[in-house]
Amino acid sequence: MENKQGYDPSEFEDDDDFSTSQPDAGKSIRGYRIVIIILSVILVAISALYFSIHHQQMLDNELLRADRDSIQSDLGRLMDDYDNLQISNDSISRGLDIERERADSLMTRLKKERSWNLAKIKQYEKEVGTLRSIMKGYVRQIDSLNTLNKQLIKENVGYRKEISSAKLRAEMAEEKAAELDNKVKVGSVLRARDIRLAGLNDRGNAVSRVKNASRLRVDFVLSANELATPGNKAVYVRITSPDGYVLTTEQMPTFEFEGERLSYSAMREVDYQNQDLEVGIYFNSTGFAPGTYSIELYCEGRLIGQNQVVMK
Repeated sequence: MENKQGYDPSEFEDDDDFSTSQPDAGKSIRGYRIVIIILSVILVAISALYFSIHHQQMLDNELLRADRDSIQSDLGRLMDDYDNLQISNDSISRGLDIERERADSLMTRLKKERSWNLAKIKQYEKEVGTLRSIMKGYVRQIDSLNTLNKQLIKENVGYRKEISSAKLRAEMAEEKAAELDNKVKVGSVLRARDIRLAGLNDRGNAVSRVKNASRLRVDFVLSANELATPGNKAVYVRITSPDGYVLTTEQMPTFEFEGERLSYSAMREVDYQNQDLEVGIYFNSTGFAPGTYSIELYCEGRLIGQNQVVMK
């Protein structure tokens, strides 16, 4: 009877479903909003980080370009300094030509370099610094020779003035001038000649490839010099590798040269008695690279000889 009056239970069940689905839909919308907000924050953070990294990379690239330009400018001035050095001494002149060629080669490498980083900047700065140190050494030698020449000219002028006073005094002056000229040629400073470099294996035999060597031997002759003081002499050798670094031990020993402390590869004490003395000095190490090695010998605070040897 109640059904006939229009009562339908299913209508009330539909109302319950509708009331239940409304809170679920609201929760879903709020969830979507939260996800969108979180993603937006993450996107903003990533964008800020990207622009920060990009800006820093631009700054780093600008600094690298500035360092590169500074190195090229310094090297250019150094090459001009080499070109302006004038010397009549054949040995020094040959050394200057070799170092000038090294500077040209370094400039070529700088111009061709495309991948710049801080490590390469440091490497090039060190190579330019090595070339400048070598040039300073040549400048000191040239200044020393010029000073000696001026002194000789002055003394010779004084002797020649005395010649005009009397024949006897003229003969004595000429004798003294000849003696002075002879002293200049011979000198009282030790000199090293016939400087050679050899690579040896563990048994002490010479190797044809320097990469197979376990040590290097520098051979040379201390020239006879009757004006030098005989006795024990400490001879220091500096071996510069093809990449411009002085080979030395872990202790990095040094000696004094013209007010500076210089590192050296090895040293040896010898008994010099004013006669030709053959000397060999050994440097123990491994990992030698082929190329041109520079050798410098020092004794009693003076550079007594140098040479460059190509090792295969």
